[in-house]
Amino acid sequence: MTEERSHLRVQGEPPARWGAARLLMPVIDGHRGPRGPYTVAAALLRHLVPAAVERAAGLVAAHDIEILAAAPELSGLVRARRVTIDVGLSDEERILVPAPRRTLRLANGLAEFVRDVVRPGRALVVCNGAEADPTDIELLDVMARRISPRTLTIMVYSGGPEPAPDQRDIDELWVLVDRCTREGFLHAVVELGERGLSHTEPGGTRWWRFAQRTATALGGLGRTGEARELWDRVRRASQDPAMHAAGAYGTAMLDARHPDPARRDLVRAQGWINEAIAISSLLPDPAERAFKLGFDRNGLALIELRRGRLDAALALVESAIELARELGERHPLHRMVLLANRAQLLAALGRTKEALEDYASAIAMDPAVPDHYLERGNLLFKLGSYEEALADFERAILAGPPMPEAYYNRAELRTVRGDLDGALADLGLVIELDPGYVDAYINRAGLLAAAGRDEEARADVSAGLALAPGNAYLLTVLGQLETAAGRLAEARAALDLAVDRAPALASAWGNRGVLRYAAGDPEGAVEDLTRAIVLQPEPDLYANRAVALRALGRATEAEADEHRAEHPG
Repeated sequence: MTEERSHLRVQGEPPARWGAARLLMPVIDGHRGPRGPYTVAAALLRHLVPAAVERAAGLVAAHDIEILAAAPELSGLVRARRVTIDVGLSDEERILVPAPRRTLRLANGLAEFVRDVVRPGRALVVCNGAEADPTDIELLDVMARRISPRTLTIMVYSGGPEPAPDQRDIDELWVLVDRCTREGFLHAVVELGERGLSHTEPGGTRWWRFAQRTATALGGLGRTGEARELWDRVRRASQDPAMHAAGAYGTAMLDARHPDPARRDLVRAQGWINEAIAISSLLPDPAERAFKLGFDRNGLALIELRRGRLDAALALVESAIELARELGERHPLHRMVLLANRAQLLAALGRTKEALEDYASAIAMDPAVPDHYLERGNLLFKLGSYEEALADFERAILAGPPMPEAYYNRAELRTVRGDLDGALADLGLVIELDPGYVDAYINRAGLLAAAGRDEEARADVSAGLALAPGNAYLLTVLGQLETAAGRLAEARAALDLAVDRAPALASAWGNRGVLRYAAGDPEGAVEDLTRAIVLQPEPDLYANRAVALRALGRATEAEADEHRAEHPG
C-alpha cells in the first residue's frame, strides 16, 4: 500500500528533526518583516532558478515576469523578456498601479514554474506562516491547490522564530514601497507606507510620496473609508496646489470606482474631480498643467461613462489627447492609456473602424500590455472576425502571467465556432486559475448540460451557486437539469426564482416554457416562450413554441414558428 500524501497547515513551529522526510530545501522563514512581499517565493526561487537556468532555460524564460516580480535579485540570471514601457520611466510618468488580481496571476505562474521544475517526492516547509505577507499566503494557497502533494508536499507552520528588528532607514523603505506599488503588492504598500508616514514630516515631499502611494493602494483594495481619511490628511497637512489637485482626483475616484456599484456617488465624484480640474488649470508650469489637466479630464470621462453619457466621455478623452500633444515624447504611458480609453468609447458608440485604429496605436506603443489585446479581441469577436479575435486572445495569453479572462474569452469564441472540447478545456483552466470565477461555472455548466453531461453540469451549478447564491444564469441551468431529470417541482422553483431575479434573461423564460409544457401546461409554455422570443428570438425558441401551439390546436401559428425555426433571419 502506498503512503497517502497531503498538504498540511499546522499550528505551532516545525519539528527540529525531519527523519526520513526529503526536504526540497531548508525550512523557509515566511515572516514578512525582514523582506516584505514574496519572502517565501524569493527563497524558493533562489533555490530553484540557478539549476533551472541550466536544464530548463525555456521554462525560466516563459516565467520571467513572475520570477523577477517575486525575486528581483535574480535579474543577473533571468533576462527580462517581456518588458512594458513603464520600465525606466520617471516617477511622475509611472501613472498605473496594477489591480489586486495581478498577484493571483503571478501566483499561478509561479505555481506552474515550481510544479514543472521540481523533482517529485519532495517537501517544502514554511514556518511563521501566520506572519507571511498576503502575496505569499496567496501563493501557498495556489500551490497547494495546483501542485499534487506527490510532486511537492507543502507544509506551512504558523509559528517560528522572531525575526531580527527591521533596520531599514526611510530611503530604503521608500524604495520598497515604490517597488511594491509598481508590482501591485498593495497590502505591503499600505503597511509599509503607513510606517513611512509615521517617520516623515506631514506635508513634506517625502511624506506626500508615501501618502499618495498608500491612499492609492487603499482604494485599490476597496478600503475606501481609510483611503478617504488619508486624502483628508493630505488636505489638512499641505497647501501645495499639486497635492490638493491629486487629493481631489484620488477622492473622486473612490466614489467613481467603488467596487459596489450601489455605493458609487457620481455627484460627489464630479464635485471632487471639478476641484481637481480647477486647480490643475492654474498650475504655472505648462507641461505639468497639460499633463495634470489631461489626467483629470480622463477621470471626469470615467464619471460620464458611468452615467451612460458616452459622447460627453469621448469629448473629454479627446480633449485630454489634445493636451497630451503638448508633452512631446514625455508621458508615453499617459498617452497610451488615453488612446485605449478612446478606443473603448468609440467601440461602445459603434465607431468600430476608429476604435480598431486606436487599439492598434496603443498596442504599438507597448506590445507587452495584455489588456489591449483582450479588449481588441472582444471587439473583433463581436464583429464576427473570429480568426483575428483568436489571435488577439492568444497574444494576451502570451503577453504575461496566466490571465483567466483571456482563456474565458477564447472559450466563448470556441463555443460559437462549435469547438466544444476546446471551450470546455479553456473554462476548466479558468476555474483552475481562479476558483471564484462565477461566469466560468455558468458557461461550463451550460455547455455540459447541452452535451447531456448532466452530473458534471450539476456539480458546476452547485459550485457556482455556493459563490453566487441566487445567480439567475445558474438557476436557469439548474431548472434545465431538474426538468431533464423529471423533478418538475424542483425545476419550477429554480426557474421561478431565475425569472424573478433576471426578468430580461431569455433563457430563463425559455426553459420555464419547456418545463410548463412538460408539466402539461401548453398555454403557460406558449406564454413563457413568447416572452423569451421577444427578448431574444432564437430558432430553438420558435421550435419549442411550435410544439406547444400544436398541442393547443393552433396549427397555423405552429407552422409559422416552424418556418422561423428553419429559416432564421
